[in-house]
Formats: sequence, C-alpha cells, structure tokens
Amino acid sequence: MELKSVNVEKKLKRRDFLEEIKKASSEEYITEWDDEGRIGIQKKKSNVERGSMSKSSGGAFELKVRKDLEEKGWIIDKWSNNLEGGKIIPSKRVFRKFNASMGVMTIGTGFPDFVAFQKMENDLFKVIGIEVKMNGTLSRAEKEKCAWYLENGIFSEILIAGKVKKKNRVRVEYVNVEEILGRMRE
Repeated sequence: MELKSVNVEKKLKRRDFLEEIKKASSEEYITEWDDEGRIGIQKKKSNVERGSMSKSSGGAFELKVRKDLEEKGWIIDKWSNNLEGGKIIPSKRVFRKFNASMGVMTIGTGFPDFVAFQKMENDLFKVIGIEVKMNGTLSRAEKEKCAWYLENGIFSEILIAGKVKKKNRVRVEYVNVEEILGRMRE
C-alpha cells in the first residue's frame, strides 16, 4: 500500500497502519521513504530478486534471438520507436537509479524489440519487426500495435520470437503475428 499524501494517511484504518509499520521494520520487505519521511513503496525482497533474474534472463534471450537472426543473414537493429495514438513516436527514455545491475538510463523500450533488414533482388530490402517474448504471448495492446504496423506498411511482417525447451536445449521459435491476429476476437 502506498502512502503518498496526508489525506491517505488520515483515511487509513489503525490495523492497516500497523501492518505498514510491521512491513517497514521487517527484513522481508524493502521500504522506500518519501522526502517527508512517510512510507512510499514497499516491495518484497523475494519479488525484487525474481524481477531482476527475469530481466537478466530476458536480456540474454534477446541476445540469443539477435545472434540467431544475424546467422540467418538478417541485419538487426534495436527498434527505438513506439506507437501511440495512431502515430509512431520515439520511445520514452526510462530513467532509473544507478545500481550494479543496470545503468542510469534504459533506451530500448520500443515495440517491437528489433527491426530486421534483408537484401532481396533488384536492390530491394525486406523489412520486418521482431518482438521477443520468452513465453511467446502478446497482450491485446501489443496485438493491436502489430495490426496497425502491418496495415500501414511499416513492416512487411512481424515475427514473435519465443523460447522453446527440448531435451534441456533452448531454441528460438518464430511465429508470424498474422497467425495470432487471425485468432484474435474483434
């Protein structure tokens, strides 16, 4: 529970307030305090560790996908744009506090993750988008963005790179987003 204003603190029941104090003094939680000394955000340490492990394994899988596509003859670059209100805009820069696991700023927050080019005949290029998802599933908003990119000719196709484990080996499986969009309800 976040306590961000005096009004919120006044409305808290005594039991809830005592629960917040217990969490703040517990070794199980990480508590951030605001400038005025009130409880800001409380996170379970186990969830923080799981989140950082998920982030690092997701980044490693992105590198695996990139290497796989480069081996197949594609020229890969990070897509640093996003779709908002029917317009392509530069993705927002995410500023984070500096610590050992990540830098000061994260740039790669665009959708899809990569843009890939492949030279065809007559000096033409095929341009596709690649979204990396460990579980291979997209949210409804991501599906709508994919549909817009395809309808407006930004990408000739969009692939979803998913992680598949077979006999203790991880391999990348690509699914064309048009297959997913075909199953989507209106």
